[in-house]
Amino acid sequence: MTLSDKIYLDFNATTPVDPDVIKVMIPFFTESFGNASSDHSFGWDADDAVENARGQVAKLVNCRPTEITFTSGATEAANLALFGFCKKNRSKGNHIVSCTTEHKAVLETMEALEEEGFEVTYLDVDRKGNIDLNELEEAIKPSTILVCIMMANNETGLIHPIKRITKIAHFKSVPVMSDITQAVGKIPIDLKDLGIDMAIFSSHKIYGPKGVGALYMNKDNNTTIAKHLYGGSHEKGTRPGTLNVPGIVGFGAACKIASAHLEEHHQNQLDLRNQLEERLLAIEGAIINSHGEERLPNTTNVSFAGVDGAKLLRHLNTLALSRGSACTSNQVNPSHVLKAMGLEDGHALASLRISTGRSTTLDDIQKAVFKIKTAVNQLKTVAL
Repeated sequence: MTLSDKIYLDFNATTPVDPDVIKVMIPFFTESFGNASSDHSFGWDADDAVENARGQVAKLVNCRPTEITFTSGATEAANLALFGFCKKNRSKGNHIVSCTTEHKAVLETMEALEEEGFEVTYLDVDRKGNIDLNELEEAIKPSTILVCIMMANNETGLIHPIKRITKIAHFKSVPVMSDITQAVGKIPIDLKDLGIDMAIFSSHKIYGPKGVGALYMNKDNNTTIAKHLYGGSHEKGTRPGTLNVPGIVGFGAACKIASAHLEEHHQNQLDLRNQLEERLLAIEGAIINSHGEERLPNTTNVSFAGVDGAKLLRHLNTLALSRGSACTSNQVNPSHVLKAMGLEDGHALASLRISTGRSTTLDDIQKAVFKIKTAVNQLKTVAL
């Protein structure tokens, strides 16, 4: 099987690095290789490049450059934010409100916090994946120190009403953290308007390099975290360790490109998604999860009744797609997101996440749907 035989439809897992991003990064592997903490011209040049990138990242999500801390990715940012914030505010309470459909980077960190004596309330979701805002309000109590709800779900693309969530939490003087990883670069994000106190996101989801991410902390709301990692005063002591200058420069360049083309790419992805879902729904037994809700323009999660999920993926070996998050796709377990939405195990296992990207064409969509329809019909015939 050659590369030309394959169709990549897993852009929520990762994206290729934009060629223009690579061009910007290359000098920082060679002639401009200085350590951004070194006190000489090589270090100063590297530090200038880091700060320029910090400004580019901040511009994409509308915040101050000083509110951005660079990390190795959204997962590390989640750990820094949650452990650091809870440690800093433990004297105020030990209760956190989150959601059953969060990414594992958040859920597993929550579990670790529970082992340290924190209490977490996990809000349930309805069949579409929505939380009940009244339940959120009722879940907040005097000991609550944080509400943590993602902006867009990585499996279904469902977009939570973050601005309404922050208003509810702030009315009770509780800060809000949000995983905005899947939303960045796909929909407009204004962190100041949304009122988020902490946010996490990653470079490799927006055509930047892997191994770079960001933690946002709202200075207007005086959001701070306790030191959680040790070994230096890099990133104002929040995240010690030599900065990945080429990666950070690439992250900044990717954000600049995303910012310049956001509206155009959003419409293109939405058009492709509409074409994809119209064709998928023509397949007998197909259900689009979270259909009819506000979702990311590039994400479709489809389930097929009466189909063996494992066999379905094997029949689709020329399509790069997944049954859920790339972080858990090697496990033969039904998606925790779809289970939380009320899908039975068999139905959840026979679900596909299809996420398109800048290089996806209508021809890719047509070929993919043909392969999916053929596979589904073959498997249903075998089942009979």
